[in-house]
Amino acid sequence: MLASLKKLVPEPIKKTYHFIQALIGALIFLFPSRRLKVIGVTGTDGKTTTVHLIYHILNEAGKNASMISTVEAKIGDKSIETGLHVTTPSPFTVQHLLKKIAKFGCEYAVLEVTSHGLEQERVAFVKFFAGIITNITHEHLDYHKTYENYLAAKAKLLSNVKIRVLNADDESFEALKEKGSGQLLTYGIKNSADFSAKNIKLSKGGLEFEVFSNHRKEPIKKEARKIIKSTITGEYNVFNILGAFTLAKAIGIDEEKILKALTNFKGVPGRMQLVDEGQNFDVFVDFAHTPNALREALKALRAFAKGRIIVVFGSAGERDIDKRPMMGKIATELADLSIFTAEDPRSEDVNKINDQIASGALNAGGIPNRTFWKITDRAAAINTAIGTLAKEGDTVAIFGKGHEKSMNIAGVEYPWSDEFVARNALKSRLKK
Repeated sequence: MLASLKKLVPEPIKKTYHFIQALIGALIFLFPSRRLKVIGVTGTDGKTTTVHLIYHILNEAGKNASMISTVEAKIGDKSIETGLHVTTPSPFTVQHLLKKIAKFGCEYAVLEVTSHGLEQERVAFVKFFAGIITNITHEHLDYHKTYENYLAAKAKLLSNVKIRVLNADDESFEALKEKGSGQLLTYGIKNSADFSAKNIKLSKGGLEFEVFSNHRKEPIKKEARKIIKSTITGEYNVFNILGAFTLAKAIGIDEEKILKALTNFKGVPGRMQLVDEGQNFDVFVDFAHTPNALREALKALRAFAKGRIIVVFGSAGERDIDKRPMMGKIATELADLSIFTAEDPRSEDVNKINDQIASGALNAGGIPNRTFWKITDRAAAINTAIGTLAKEGDTVAIFGKGHEKSMNIAGVEYPWSDEFVARNALKSRLKK
């Protein structure tokens, strides 16, 4: 009921409301961001992992840092839940958390920010010291209407910062590099950048690559190379690591400390998380819920999968409709078998959402009940993938929910965990 009423409120009124909330919070908590170096991270994909990477590097390097991400807020040794299905908390909550971070004596606060958070003034009166944009791909066009509007919302993060960090390989780069203020540093794999990754090696157990520093656009010298090793995998994580590396270098963190921190980084819950109960096939839980994220995750799995790839995912209700057939097409092209299921349907009919995803699968040559299935119940979908379809050497990938602990059905948040359901399915199969 409340969600339905919110949709009737015009956007200008919402923005004014959030702006006032932010102002009140800033006044009550004495503009806490002024006592911190706030590093903002935004982008369609990779925000959460990049936030956790930067936070980890800073703390491993001996800096006093806290973070606010989709998964959690970390202040000292305390972890605080940041909400359900919300990347950027309410403006008042943001200011309150920043006050706690400042009071704890932190020098840095790493904050994950969405385009909604930027556009709706949820981070008004937050003074950002540095901003990094990971990428801008197809997502949230139900809200922003056009890619240009979406890009403009993301670009707000770059205003009045001292350091900007951008992905030189992303389609948004040419437009973004002219926006904002402060020093601009870039990273990439293909295009010319300040920091480049070469000789990338991917495996199920992690990744390794050489990073080259090319600040003055001079020929790359052998001694300028540094080896980065990590237990997280996928080419998209090369970008996330490289972005965090670039940001850390920009703020003066010692290079050897950065490399050491990256080596012992354990990853983020619900981000290409391996679920192992002793079975003879792989099961991963990941948050991928956009066309680009799904594509990159499947490409990463294909690089080391021994057998078939079986994918389980859906598409959120009351969100970008256009991406649904796109994701069905991507799954059909890059996975062997697909199951389309519920993923926070909210007020929408799950069957209708699955039909829209399936239309993309059909256009890509998918065959109903042979290469793809529509199973409304998410638990049943996961149990089918793990308990019925998977064979020795296969890879089951469960996408879309990741770390989340609830599912929104008809506006009600019900307890949910992909990892929990997957583990139960594995245990049931192993008992047979």
